[in-house]
Amino acid sequence: MEANQSQITEFILVGFQLSEDLELLLFGIFSVLYTFNLLANGMILGLICFDPRLHSPMYFFLSHLALIDIFYASRNLPNLLANLAKHKKTISFVPCNLQMLLIFSFGSVECLILLAMSYDRYVAICHPLQYTVIMNWRVCSILAVACWVCGFSLALVQVILLLRLPFCGPQKVNHFFCEIRSVLKLACGDIWINEMFLFADGVLILVGPLALMLVSYMRILWAILKIRSKEGRKKAFSTCSSHLCVVGFYFGLAMIVYMVPDNSQREEHLKILFLFYALFNPLLNPLVYSVRNAQVKAAFHRVLQKRRTT
Repeated sequence: MEANQSQITEFILVGFQLSEDLELLLFGIFSVLYTFNLLANGMILGLICFDPRLHSPMYFFLSHLALIDIFYASRNLPNLLANLAKHKKTISFVPCNLQMLLIFSFGSVECLILLAMSYDRYVAICHPLQYTVIMNWRVCSILAVACWVCGFSLALVQVILLLRLPFCGPQKVNHFFCEIRSVLKLACGDIWINEMFLFADGVLILVGPLALMLVSYMRILWAILKIRSKEGRKKAFSTCSSHLCVVGFYFGLAMIVYMVPDNSQREEHLKILFLFYALFNPLLNPLVYSVRNAQVKAAFHRVLQKRRTT
């Protein structure tokens, strides 16, 4: 078995069986989406870094989301674009493992950052007088570092568990990327330990944070309903609505992809969902937080006015 494993030096990413003309069309569409993702998230990062009015805990965590979206898309989409342009769908063993590590890492970190953002909103609305004391920069930095360390640690455990498995064929990964569940299906050994850890990570990264966020937003809703002024309730709702949109979209897709039991009939649908997740989720944060957030829009207008006056 070890001899067979050593012969496999690359995998074939099946994706969809499309004609070369259609692959070139998709190459153009995905290139535009990738470029827009870099520009939109870069704009969010720039506004938060250079506008002092956005130097608050909420936008500190939002800047981490923008970084994650840039890294996530930059790790996956260039490989996909190269495969579409060259009509070549092979990937060697080491880059495949690196891709799995980064996909899982950035996805896990984003879940935890969204949880930290919900805690920030909970403190801001339910304990406004203590907000600056509780959410000081030291606490925010510790939360952010903990999110990154936990996300990468969990992903590293998954990849290490996968590396112990022999791969003796077939080589075809029924996916666009080296997605860990699709790669595990090619292993010749027993994968029950990997599946158990994947399920445990799903509970820890998806179910747990989502439950905590639901509890926090129930408390937030109760606190908002106690606000007497209509203007105060409107402002409180506006600060939470953007985050709720992102949480609903992100956790909904992630739980369908990773928590629902897999079978051959759902495999093609899951591929489409994962591609949609990889292409549009990195665009969601800048769109939601720029369109629905008055402070970000005001910061953008201030930048435009400065450019016109100079």
